[in-house]
Amino acid sequence: MKKKKVISLMSTILLVSALLFGCSSGKDAEKSGEKTEKKEEFVYAMSGLYKPFNYKEDGKLTGFDVEIGEALAEKMGMTAKSITFPFETMIQGLIDKKFDAILGSMTITPERLKVVNFTDTYYRSGSQIFVSEDNTDIKSADDAKGKKIGTTPATNYEQDALKLTDKANVITYPQGDIGALMDLETGRVEAVVADNIFGQMAIDTGKLKVKPVGDLIGINEQAIAVNKDNQELTDKINKALAEIIADGTYEKISMKWFGFNLMDETK
Repeated sequence: MKKKKVISLMSTILLVSALLFGCSSGKDAEKSGEKTEKKEEFVYAMSGLYKPFNYKEDGKLTGFDVEIGEALAEKMGMTAKSITFPFETMIQGLIDKKFDAILGSMTITPERLKVVNFTDTYYRSGSQIFVSEDNTDIKSADDAKGKKIGTTPATNYEQDALKLTDKANVITYPQGDIGALMDLETGRVEAVVADNIFGQMAIDTGKLKVKPVGDLIGINEQAIAVNKDNQELTDKINKALAEIIADGTYEKISMKWFGFNLMDETK
């Protein structure tokens, strides 16, 4: 009988101790300011086909745009979630609220401004003509007129290509600029209109025998697109963007992916 009473008493003591410890832990967590609720997600979309800005490696989405989104989310007190979405339908996806923002090297255009908001510019680039390394016929935009030109659909680069040649001679590549640049070597297209930074980075890999020709066709302001009914998020992103530029986070990410600060190139 004594043995049973001892076991019963010990069980009671252990139960009370566990309850007290649990209550104490909860109170300590409250005192330390810890939050148990899940952070709000910042879901941002990109094509995933635009290396080194955004692309997949070993099945994981990575790149400059991905890391900028992560840095912005941290400043906004949110959890970053990058996803891929077809570039040509990305604006509609944003309007349909499939994600919070487009952070995928999207250029500000008058047409897009009619349906979405854009944040402050997070880098500038330019429309550039590229030709195969052994091409000596095309040296400028004038030389490219009437030629077969490759480009990415639903982009400002496609619009620039249409200024140089008729629609029948513009070959679009839904998989992105890299497909168009590769076709310069096959001869399917005679020139490509693409982002100058992207094209130069592709050349620097040593895998493409292509070269830029002539001056930039135009300068493109790249920004983050947000729904027009979400001015609060637009303001939060702008504030966070200014902060990551000021504290050096932006430069660190840019140096990692390009070897130079994109902001220095855009002043």
